[in-house]
Amino acid sequence: MLSPCLGRDDVQRALGEALDESRWVTVVGPPGSGKTLIVRHVAAARQTSWVDARNLRTLDDLLVAALESLDSETAPGDSLTGALGRAVDGRDCLLVLDGLDLDATEAGPVLQTMLDTTTDARVVVTALTMADQPHESVVRVGPLPVPSHRAPLEGPAVDLFLRRIRAAGGHPVDLDQQDHEVRRLLGATGGLPLLIEQVAVQSALVGLGNAMATVSLDEAVDSAHDLLDDDSATALRRIGLLGFPIGLGVLARVLDQPAPRAAEVAGNLVRRSLVEVAADGRFDMLSPIRGRARALARPEDVVAVESGLLAWADDHAPAHDNYGAADADWLKDLPAMRHAVLTACAKPETRADGYSVANRIFSSLYTSMRARDAVEILEAALSSGDGPPAIGAQIARRAGIAASEVRGTYEGLWLLERADEHASSAPSPDEQLAKTASIRAEMHLDAGEMELAEREARRALDLDPEGSIRRQATRTLADVFTSQGRFAEAAQAAGDALPARMSRDERWIGLSVRTLLARIALEQGRIAEAVAGTRAVVVEARELAEDRVCLLAETLLRGLDPAWEASDVDRQSLPWAVRLPVLTQDGRDLLHRGDLRQAAGLAADVVALADSARLGRDSVEARLLLGRALVGLGDLDQATTTYLTALENCRTMRLPLRAADALDGLAGVARERDLPEARALAATAFALRTPRLAVRWGYSADYDVVPASRAPAAWIDGDDLSADSVTLITGVFNRTASAPPSVLDQLTAAERQVAERVAHGLTSRAIAEELFVSPRTVDAHLTHIYRKLDINTRARLAGLVTEHSHRTNA
Repeated sequence: MLSPCLGRDDVQRALGEALDESRWVTVVGPPGSGKTLIVRHVAAARQTSWVDARNLRTLDDLLVAALESLDSETAPGDSLTGALGRAVDGRDCLLVLDGLDLDATEAGPVLQTMLDTTTDARVVVTALTMADQPHESVVRVGPLPVPSHRAPLEGPAVDLFLRRIRAAGGHPVDLDQQDHEVRRLLGATGGLPLLIEQVAVQSALVGLGNAMATVSLDEAVDSAHDLLDDDSATALRRIGLLGFPIGLGVLARVLDQPAPRAAEVAGNLVRRSLVEVAADGRFDMLSPIRGRARALARPEDVVAVESGLLAWADDHAPAHDNYGAADADWLKDLPAMRHAVLTACAKPETRADGYSVANRIFSSLYTSMRARDAVEILEAALSSGDGPPAIGAQIARRAGIAASEVRGTYEGLWLLERADEHASSAPSPDEQLAKTASIRAEMHLDAGEMELAEREARRALDLDPEGSIRRQATRTLADVFTSQGRFAEAAQAAGDALPARMSRDERWIGLSVRTLLARIALEQGRIAEAVAGTRAVVVEARELAEDRVCLLAETLLRGLDPAWEASDVDRQSLPWAVRLPVLTQDGRDLLHRGDLRQAAGLAADVVALADSARLGRDSVEARLLLGRALVGLGDLDQATTTYLTALENCRTMRLPLRAADALDGLAGVARERDLPEARALAATAFALRTPRLAVRWGYSADYDVVPASRAPAAWIDGDDLSADSVTLITGVFNRTASAPPSVLDQLTAAERQVAERVAHGLTSRAIAEELFVSPRTVDAHLTHIYRKLDINTRARLAGLVTEHSHRTNA
């Protein structure tokens, strides 16, 4: 429930009118004037996305925070500005940037551009100054009127003062008897609501006569500080040095007090309105109070905060750098952990400690799928300066892993090169180089570069055959072999990667290997074994809080056991390497339920995102799903091109079983078109599966085309597709093109659908609703379209589509 907004009826009315007339309103006023409360009251009846911008000092920080508030983000290769514009376009949502420093962030031109390039984006800014941009309307908020010397002692300033005294437990105020003191104190506040509240709390504690008349917020905080006992004053200063909410455990270490005493001290500050308690129980400060509290801080406070945070971080980070669970208690105070690490890394004398903590928290961040946080922390640590070589190499590797998941598969390669540089100075260079080679193998695996993945994994084993990386590199080999249908080799590698005994170190490897064994059972038709094996992995992973492995195993299980109740997970918060398999399975579920259009739309989204992020195997799986949905919808042309693209990718990546799935799909299309090669296509799929003892499963089994007695010799080379196979098979489906070539030909089918709707003037949200996809997916398609066509506006795209239509119809 909102606090009353006393005496602000006129301002609220003006703000409401401005919002009705303008798409950008800036609410300007001095600190403590109640701008935020006024906006909350006026926006209460509207759908609002709120950004606390009080501590944001760069434009990128602001854009990231705004995207997070809108539950949106950038796809790999996208820009923050473009993503924000598309996130708000066509959305019935008011974006509020509260406490924005327009000068420091230089956000004005960006907001102006956002409004220029969208049709109905709407934003409210609360700030100390205006941006002076063409689209901006300004509503000014001044102090509350304070009764003059001869005027009656009444009005909103008086009401707020009396209300706050009662709330703070003060004695009732007799306005007749204490007229002089009330006027003195209210006059000193200048009518600023925040100052009135501060003086009221002070009056409740020491009485009206003893309360100090203040002329600024800084003086109000100073007066409150002087009235506090030593422990509370120390807490005020030290909390002020932190720019984020903190839990009781962090506060206790910063104050060097037992937790019960720290809670008592914090409660004392809360009662005086100097500190706020968030809904999650963490302590925070209003920005104006924090600024003054920070100014009051002494050198010993700075030292105590830095050392206390580092001590807390060292105590709560896992003891081992390969152990960490998704339910780690310290994750609730991730901002404090980040600050502790980066502050320590910034100083040569504590850099080794900062590197150590950063390295030890990675496993918890990784298994809880907070790759974005991981890469931000680790890259900042690396940029602070070189730490101990062995740890530095590991941090660079892990930053590379996280970067590849956030920005795209190969976006972390430069960090692996940095790891190799650190390795040369490490005590065991070959061990460090082996570990980096193993991570590089994983990147190649995600990209579908199977030969490179196998080469790097074997290189890792050659460099350090009995070292700590052996199990991980062997697991990668097992994954490569499974993808290529080399099941005997995969089973052998899986056995080698399984631990001889259970340990807390790298538990995810054993769970992942067992998931691969279940996958092999599935590919070979041992369904009961696959279900039982995957179920066991999911149950154990849940018990160990290995969220990442659990979700991937559960995604496989969802396709095997329709009765399984899947965990509820926020898809948009997942890193790409996990999100895309989950979304693909969502599409399979839609297909199973008969929602063909939605399945096709979601599959097209995953294709676009997987191609952008260089997640090769995921792009193949999504194309197979898309092809199946398109066949169900009767769109045989798009289904054909989709399956042919999947087939080419499978041949290049050496994924014979998925190539067989694509051939089954093409056989089904050929049968629908009465093409004589339908049975030959089915025979070629059979020829790829038979030597691998594999079977058809899933929606590939829907195409029950009876295979010919043998596959065409030119299409097969041994147990694999021939080099010319895709060209020859494509020729089966070729037909004379009647339309002239166009720049739009380089767009995928899904991108063409989006482009055509942009030409009809639809917003991203309207397009999403029509195509049964998310607005974020439409944004991703637009990003790829703009990049391919070398354009940057919807208007230009609409013009190209219209021009193409005129040429086609001419």
